[in-house]
Amino acid sequence: MRGGRHLFPLVLLTLLRGLCHGREPSPGAVTCGSVLKLLNTRHSVRLHSHEVKYGSGSGQQSVTGVEASDDANSYWRIRGKSDGSCQRGTPVKCGQAIRLTHVNTGKNLHTHHFPSPLSNNQEVSAFGDDGEGDDLDIWIVQCSGTYWERDDAVRFKHVGTEVFLSITGEQYGHPIRGQREVHGMPAANHHNYWKAMEGVFIRPSMDPAKHDEL
Repeated sequence: MRGGRHLFPLVLLTLLRGLCHGREPSPGAVTCGSVLKLLNTRHSVRLHSHEVKYGSGSGQQSVTGVEASDDANSYWRIRGKSDGSCQRGTPVKCGQAIRLTHVNTGKNLHTHHFPSPLSNNQEVSAFGDDGEGDDLDIWIVQCSGTYWERDDAVRFKHVGTEVFLSITGEQYGHPIRGQREVHGMPAANHHNYWKAMEGVFIRPSMDPAKHDEL
């Protein structure tokens, strides 16, 4: 019995170590400061923006989905809800609030109570200057584990209006023919799953000045 009493705390400590280890970020975690493309897994198009404004609704910079994997206008930088809240190289947790800043134009992924031009869902735009917009630029990463992993299909839920970043397949004509409408939908469904694709990922264990390019 005396030996058994000593054995129990040792077994408990081993189990606790195993649980803690399971919560550690893997080398495949998406990190703050990383620049990446996001693929809608249902429609196989990448989240995209460009210096083309909506002709209706807000009149802000449009956000679309494109099939091409090599388009330079499809890169987005992962940033925190506010400066300093998402330090470069820190793994993004499931449930964390982030901003997605369009690399080439410096505007943030944004939505608000305007109807989208094709589906009449909620318009998604790119807004702000040099990465600074307003509170409607904030999204929650929804995933199943502790951290957002590159292989995971995740959802982005808008904090201000509670819609999900979505695509349902509607296509634009001139001047952005063939590009898909991106919008917000109130329900979680198979149209609002996204996966990290091409990009420059900052490793959690590395010096922030270095990176892992894929």
